[in-house]
Amino acid sequence: MPDKIRWGILATGAIAKKFAEGLAVLPDAELVAVGSRSQASADAFGDTYKVPHRHASYEALANDPDVDVIYVATPHSMHKECAILCLNAGKHVLCEKPFARTAAQAREMAAVARETGRVLMPAMCLRFLPEWVWVKAAIADGRFGKVLAARFRRVAEPPGWGQQNFLDGVKSGGALLDLHVHDTDFVQFCFGRPRAVRSAGY
Repeated sequence: MPDKIRWGILATGAIAKKFAEGLAVLPDAELVAVGSRSQASADAFGDTYKVPHRHASYEALANDPDVDVIYVATPHSMHKECAILCLNAGKHVLCEKPFARTAAQAREMAAVARETGRVLMPAMCLRFLPEWVWVKAAIADGRFGKVLAARFRRVAEPPGWGQQNFLDGVKSGGALLDLHVHDTDFVQFCFGRPRAVRSAGY
């Protein structure tokens, strides 16, 4: 087992930059490669975060022999194809939310992970936060009484944080996939798989 897990980041947008900042403070992680659709973007990202390997294509990153695991940070609409690309290249994959556009896509991704023997995981970091773990235990212990419903309120995202895709249906924008995926995951984390799902627009 290596002393450090060697990471590659696929794409160079806002969430990729946040992830690179997070990796920098982990003693058992090392950011060794980045892949973009242009050399200029890969080089700019590499200069900022001191990444030694800069690739001008996602395929080149997927096939980099010095990478153990790849964080997929592309727009939502590309998650499935990029995750499968990396899995087939023998890499473990951490895929940004939403994991896929549909359940069928998620099942296809999971099937490739099983076939290749690689780890494929959605990047739902909130499940690992101590406060989420505490709330789940408190609900199970009945400290809040019997919970009958959960309501969520969202404010606008900070400028530049994915706003360009938020209303683009082709790129899987919209409230459910872009913002409320954390809310729905929180409910399942605390209560398990729902027996039924209802939705309403207003």
